[in-house]
Amino acid sequence: MKEDTPVNSSNLEVHPNLADTAHSAAAPPIRRPTWEQAEGNPLPLGVKWIEEEQAFNFAVHSEHAESVTLLLYSPADLVNPLLTLQLDFLHNKSGRIWHCRIPVTKLRDARYYAYSVAGETIPQLHSFDPQKVLLDPYAKCIFFPPGFDRNLAMREGSNAGHAPLGVLSDHRSTFDWSGIRPPYHESDAVIYELHVKGFTKNPNSGVDPSRAGTYAGLVEKIPYLKELGVTVVELMPVFQRDPQEGDYWGYMPLNFFAPHAQYASTHRVDEQHLEFKNMVKAFHEAEIGVVLDVVYNHTCEGDYKGPIYSFKGLDSVGYYMMSSDPANPYANYSGTGNTLNFGQAHVRKMVIDSLRYWKRGMHIDGFRFDLASVFSRNADGSLNWGEAPIFSEIAADPELGRVRLIAEPWDTASSQLGRGFPGLTWLQWNGRFRDDIRRFVKGDTGMVPEVMRRIYGSDDLFPDSRADAYHAYQSVNYVTSHDGFTLYDLVSYDRKHNWQNGNNNQDGTDANFSWNCGQEGDEGVSTAVRALRRKQVKNFCCLLFLSNGTPMFRAGDEFLNTQFGNNNPYNQDNDIGWLDWSQLQSNKDIFRFFKKMIALRKNHPSLSRSRFWREDIAWYGVGPTVDLSYDSHSLAFCLHGASQDDDDIYVMINAYWQELEFHIQEGSVQEGTAQEWKRIVDTALPSPDDFLDDGISLERPKYLLAPRSIVVLCRPVLRQPTKSDTRESR
Repeated sequence: MKEDTPVNSSNLEVHPNLADTAHSAAAPPIRRPTWEQAEGNPLPLGVKWIEEEQAFNFAVHSEHAESVTLLLYSPADLVNPLLTLQLDFLHNKSGRIWHCRIPVTKLRDARYYAYSVAGETIPQLHSFDPQKVLLDPYAKCIFFPPGFDRNLAMREGSNAGHAPLGVLSDHRSTFDWSGIRPPYHESDAVIYELHVKGFTKNPNSGVDPSRAGTYAGLVEKIPYLKELGVTVVELMPVFQRDPQEGDYWGYMPLNFFAPHAQYASTHRVDEQHLEFKNMVKAFHEAEIGVVLDVVYNHTCEGDYKGPIYSFKGLDSVGYYMMSSDPANPYANYSGTGNTLNFGQAHVRKMVIDSLRYWKRGMHIDGFRFDLASVFSRNADGSLNWGEAPIFSEIAADPELGRVRLIAEPWDTASSQLGRGFPGLTWLQWNGRFRDDIRRFVKGDTGMVPEVMRRIYGSDDLFPDSRADAYHAYQSVNYVTSHDGFTLYDLVSYDRKHNWQNGNNNQDGTDANFSWNCGQEGDEGVSTAVRALRRKQVKNFCCLLFLSNGTPMFRAGDEFLNTQFGNNNPYNQDNDIGWLDWSQLQSNKDIFRFFKKMIALRKNHPSLSRSRFWREDIAWYGVGPTVDLSYDSHSLAFCLHGASQDDDDIYVMINAYWQELEFHIQEGSVQEGTAQEWKRIVDTALPSPDDFLDDGISLERPKYLLAPRSIVVLCRPVLRQPTKSDTRESR
């Protein structure tokens, strides 16, 4: 095959005419290539190995391109293509998709592939540059040559030898998933958000140095996660990104199919998927589910000044939303320079194909969608408050309709938290829970009614009326996430300290609702302030795990990990962004408290229900009624567990800065004595008295709560004997 040979001509076979058919034996039928063999198939997009033909099928979407050329490279020369195949639109184009099929025998030593695309260049619309080597959006594995250079992708001219390339991976590789049943957690779901690299990169993580900061490194920490009690890990973005962008968090994806190569302990491109799959398999063997934080709302190509790696060069107006501002042609609802256009069917298809790939090929159990309100935007950028197409398409998919789908239900210009979000069955990050609980614990006024709503399951946001019928578990309750202060910093800093990010402390939110407990930071902090901070951390922990909904917390909060007041360390690939495991030894009491609270929640499924508590909840104050006044800082409630075959739980909450005496409203005259109640938790007490598994019986129906503290009581409920119990007693 020669360079620049049209693909169709290379597949044609020419047969001579027979001179005398009358005197010859019947000729065998001529074996002609099928249309697909000669021209390729437009579906599936990307590269597909055709086993029966021993060939690769290539397909890429580009509506406005005038010519598309497939470039194939050998490892020996990453600058000059080994083969160059210019696709002929009369043979190798169907609708908006360019395609071809190449037998493996004709690939020779080709190992990598890319595209060159030409077309009419229109300012603010098209970024066609035939000199740019373009990555296939569907590439499952990406190779960065030693000379990879982001800067060359940001200016005119060729970036050959310096651009990321797709890998023609080992099509015969298999992975044994047999014997492993993916776990699914309901009332015992506890989500733990972690960063793949930051979780084990610190030398004090205890992970083998060769695996620190990798998928394999996470496997070494599974015993720790099992001891803590988490049942679902939510991995911050693992999509391949530009390794030269300084995007430590991972929210600037280059591609939606390939796992981030720099998180693999192996340097062989054909083993990255294997390491990722082994990680997922190990989590499943430990009965821990895996959720991916996925970023489909934008890419790392940024605005018109950003690099041209893939989508821009293939068809910028076909993949991205455009604005009406000539000076800023790319609509920017993501805050990163561009926004994918979900008004385009092929963009929605790409996302669904990606989700299917991670579910089917990698056995992922769920997805958390970053800035998911972008999914609701029409092609012109307006919000579709009704039936945005992608939600219906995901719901109709037989595989995706059954996975755990979690939305961050806002973008930079809108919020759809609760019933405003079109994904009716999706779980949602509940930012109201975060803010209301923070404000209440720090001592803000007027918060008691709001906190009651959040503890109950946020039925104001997720109503279970006949018309709406939401579930309580759809509220993902959290106090902290990657985005903002750590839990320790929340009680140690009144303001952000983001100077090291290089943005003059202008990045990161100012709405932290934090309180430093009397002194800013850790330098010279008094013993009293340290003690108050630990108590406040335990108060946050209690409210999180005692609330109806699905709890989530960020890695390291269970041992007071700090980011030194930085509430937006998106580019801090260092000690600020990595977990400091020495804190686990220094704060074993906090780790123990988290572990015990998680166990308490799992042992009492009455706390976490599919539906709201309704008649099983009774609200009190220090006395028989809740003080709902503006200046109130206290409340109590009793959750009756009989309907769930569970114990009764009585919680007293004092967010006031003075001690308050609570009168326990249940268990005296009509239902027994005060001794029926056992005190399990008192956040004001030092460890191990702050959490007692067996509890201590109360001597009187009163309890004096220390300032800023929470007490949890438990009362066993006599179970009604079942038929099986009766049979066993016989």
